[in-house]
Amino acid sequence: MPEKTDLLQGTLDLLILKTLALGPLHGWGIAKRIQQLSNDVLQANQGSLYPALYRLEDRGLIGADWGVSSEGRRAKFYTLTEAGRKRLAADRETWRRFATAVEAILAAT
Repeated sequence: MPEKTDLLQGTLDLLILKTLALGPLHGWGIAKRIQQLSNDVLQANQGSLYPALYRLEDRGLIGADWGVSSEGRRAKFYTLTEAGRKRLAADRETWRRFATAVEAILAAT
């Protein structure tokens, strides 16, 4: 089993936006989806996930409405806003440039 890695704030924001681009989810569902999509390598812990959700909501990048989870519990479901879609596209490009630059350094001989 791969070692789990906690996420840094900027990376977590990007992954939350991407996860919500796939459809609305509650907080636990977002964490679970990130873990699943990363093949159990990335882990969004509650101590960083919920502050990130509140921050993204305050910035208008995600919206939230109360609903009922598949487990029958009351939960806050998050959705991506139009501003969030634009931010996702911009941040995705920034991430690609960053990852390419880091990979170039690591590949240096």
